[in-house]
Amino acid sequence: MKSFTELPLIEPIQKALKEKGYTSPTPIQAQSIPALLEGRDLLGCAQTGTGKTAAFTLPILQKLWLTRKPVPSRDPRVLILAPTRELAAQIGDSIRVYGAHIHVTSTVIFGGVGQMPQVSALRRGADIVVATPGRLLDLMNQGHLKLSGVEVFVLDEADRMLDMGFINDIRKIISKLPSKRQSLFFSATLEPKVVELAKTLVRDPVHVTINPETPTVDKIEQHAYFVDRERKDQLLVELLGNPLMKRVIIFTQMKHVANKVCMGLNHAGIRSEAIHGNKSQQARVAALEMFKRGKVRVLVATDIAARGIDVEGITHVINYELPLDPETYVHRIGRTARAGTEGHAISFCSASERTYLSSIERLIRKDIPVITDHAHHSEHAMKARGADARPLPRGGAGRGGSRGGSRGGSRGGSSRGGSSGGFGGGASRGGPRRPRTSSGGFGGRGPGADSSRGERSEGGARGGFQRDGPSSGSRPAGSGSRPSGPSRGPRPGGFKPARR
Repeated sequence: MKSFTELPLIEPIQKALKEKGYTSPTPIQAQSIPALLEGRDLLGCAQTGTGKTAAFTLPILQKLWLTRKPVPSRDPRVLILAPTRELAAQIGDSIRVYGAHIHVTSTVIFGGVGQMPQVSALRRGADIVVATPGRLLDLMNQGHLKLSGVEVFVLDEADRMLDMGFINDIRKIISKLPSKRQSLFFSATLEPKVVELAKTLVRDPVHVTINPETPTVDKIEQHAYFVDRERKDQLLVELLGNPLMKRVIIFTQMKHVANKVCMGLNHAGIRSEAIHGNKSQQARVAALEMFKRGKVRVLVATDIAARGIDVEGITHVINYELPLDPETYVHRIGRTARAGTEGHAISFCSASERTYLSSIERLIRKDIPVITDHAHHSEHAMKARGADARPLPRGGAGRGGSRGGSRGGSRGGSSRGGSSGGFGGGASRGGPRRPRTSSGGFGGRGPGADSSRGERSEGGARGGFQRDGPSSGSRPAGSGSRPSGPSRGPRPGGFKPARR
């Protein structure tokens, strides 16, 4: 299928697509939209960046418009569940864009912000509610929302939901839905636990699977740099001296490392912002907006952003730290090369990350080309095997181990062999010490999901689990006295000002 005009979409939606410059449907859109317009349930498996948000929002908008009726207060016709605030907000934006020429009301609800504006929107009535599980259940328990009128239910990024520990919340929500409904289930992977959940949700579904055997986007040029941990900062600054790196996302595993990298880049004269689970929602929205508008060139993020950011024109993704799970690598680099453009992915690999790189190469079924022609190349890292390639504890490395990482992250003092290996900038000065999890990582708030309920740490399923405190408006756990302000750790010593 070569054009959206070949799909049975109504003229107002076709007009909105044309205004956005969308002419040809992606494979998941071409395969999903006709079946969804017929009212079929759907089980979709697709990697990031394939256009699945439009695949389900376009049929939903058409159904609501063709069967429009007054929406009762607090009882939506469509419920879309997403794992993170960023993804929920992105879906909400897509609904407004595609529904620009039809009168369909929608609202987005998630934790990390005050609940009263969300309660007011629900009271006025909304055809579509996009929500994260925690805040949704809180509002339901308070009597602000019921699901008896839901006609279409969408569970997006189901595998991510399970990784973040939302399975019980999802089951509670499903139990409140009417049995007669259209259900849509999307996941980047179809592991046994995901399939088991899908069987409880969809009935006689249409199966749509897009390129499961080639999980990376073909147009992304990938390279690896072997570098010792303590020299990553200097290499990063030198690479960012390339004027072709116009809009860059840098990924780290840990929140305090993201703060440290961002602080160091700003000290080196490279304007940067950081987003992670310890930032307030207002701070994260502001950082994303500055990045979208080009006011900052670099965004430093933990994996809360891997499936939640949809920013046009990202030229490069840099893995400052390789992810624990190879699938996360795919989602990270999928932030570039979107909408048919080309992109670049650069991965730093120290000796202790050698195992992670090997897992990634097995998943994508290709060797990532190595760049050795740079001043910081490490033969030790490239040739690391056995004990030398053993991953470090989740909290840190070297002399301090996880203890050093925790000390640097929670108190703002220097880390003894923190997670980055060079220096440890804390997330905030004088904040409460964050509890260590059983795997050596930090407990506390999860990856951008819902501040009103317990979440997994930034490391996902491997990072430990801890319930949070009060609901709306509460400060992120472990964020100290300034959850939305800039990091107050020591000035990093590993970065040098960029040459002008």
